[in-house]
Amino acid sequence: MNSSTLFGISTMAYILAMIIYITYLAFRNSQVGIAATTVTIAGFVSQTIAIVIRWTEHYAQWTMMSPESTFIVSVLRSAPLRNLFESLIFFVWCLILGYLIIELKYKTRSFGAFVTPIAGLALAFIDISGMSKEIEPLVPALQSNWLLAHVMMSFISYSTFALSFSTGLMYLILKTDKRTESSYIFWTVTSGIFIVVLFAMGLDYLSFGLAIKTPETLIKSYLFKASFLNESVAVSIFSLLIALTFIFMVWKYGHILKKIVGSFSISAEMLDEITYKSIAIGFPIFTLGGLIFGAIWADQAWGVYWSWDPKETWSLITWFVYAFFLHSRLLRGWRGKKVAIVAVMGFIAVIFTYLGVNLLLSGLHAYGSLE
Repeated sequence: MNSSTLFGISTMAYILAMIIYITYLAFRNSQVGIAATTVTIAGFVSQTIAIVIRWTEHYAQWTMMSPESTFIVSVLRSAPLRNLFESLIFFVWCLILGYLIIELKYKTRSFGAFVTPIAGLALAFIDISGMSKEIEPLVPALQSNWLLAHVMMSFISYSTFALSFSTGLMYLILKTDKRTESSYIFWTVTSGIFIVVLFAMGLDYLSFGLAIKTPETLIKSYLFKASFLNESVAVSIFSLLIALTFIFMVWKYGHILKKIVGSFSISAEMLDEITYKSIAIGFPIFTLGGLIFGAIWADQAWGVYWSWDPKETWSLITWFVYAFFLHSRLLRGWRGKKVAIVAVMGFIAVIFTYLGVNLLLSGLHAYGSLE
C-alpha cells in the first residue's frame, strides 16, 4: 500500500470523524463520541504511516540524485514538506495530534466538532484544487538543511494557532448572550462570511472545473465568477442577496449553537486556558522556526536576511497579532472575549499567510505554489 492510498484513507476518516463529532455535539450520545474518537485515531495512524512512507520515497529519490550526501543531510532534505500538498498534510497531522492530546487531557470530545472541520476543509481543498501530489525533485531554493527545521516548526505553530482559533471561537459562542454584543456580531458574521466564501469557491469549481488547469487558475481567473463576479449583473446581485441573507440567518439563530455548546461540560475558563496555552506554545515555535530560522535560510538562499517578500511580510503581521495577544493577556490583564477575538483574527492572518499569499501574490516564496 503506497502513501497516496493511505492519505486517501486518512482523508475519508477525518471527514467521517467530522460528521460523527458534529452528530455527537447535537445528540450528546456517548457511543457516538467514542466512535468519533476511534475514527479520528484510525485516520491519524493511517496518515502517520503515509508520511513515513512518503519520507522514504523522498529519501530514495534524493540519494539517487545526490549519492555523495551523508545520511543526516539526506534525511533532512528528504522531509516531505516540499510543496503545499505535503505541508497541508503535515499541518493536518499536527492539528489532529494536538486535538487528541487535548481530548485525552481534558476528557471532552466537544472540541472535535470545531477542530475536525478545519482538517476536513484542508484535505477537501487538496482534492478540489487538484494540486499536484507527485514527488518532484527538490528545487534549488529548498536544498538546505534548514528545510526540516523552518517548515516543520512553522506548521507545528500553525496547528497550535488552529487549535486556539477553535477554542477561541467556542469561547465567544459560549459567552455572548445578546445579538447586539460586538463579540456576538463578530463571531456570527465572521463564520457566515467564511462559509459563504467556501460555498462560492465550490460553485466556481463546479462551474468551471473543466477549464481549470491549476489551482492558481481557479483563484486568479475564476474566483467568484460563478457568483459575485458573474458576467450577469442579475446573478451577481442575486448571489450577494443570498450571501447577506445567510449571514443574517447565522446572526439571528447563532444562539442555538450556544445552547448546544453550553449543554456540554465545557467551562469558559477551560476554553480560555486552552486558547492561551496553545498560543503560548505556538508563538515561540513560530518565532524561532518561522521567522529566525527562515531569515537565516533566506540569507543562505538569496543573500539577504529580510526582503519584505509578501510571505515574509504576512508572517510578520501574523507574529504581531499573536504578540499582541500575549502582551494583552500577560501585561494588560486582558481575559475572555477580547483575547478570544484576537485569537480568531490571528488564525485568519495565518490562513492568508499560508494560502492567500501563495495564490494571490508573487514573490521569492513562489516555489510554495500549488503545482
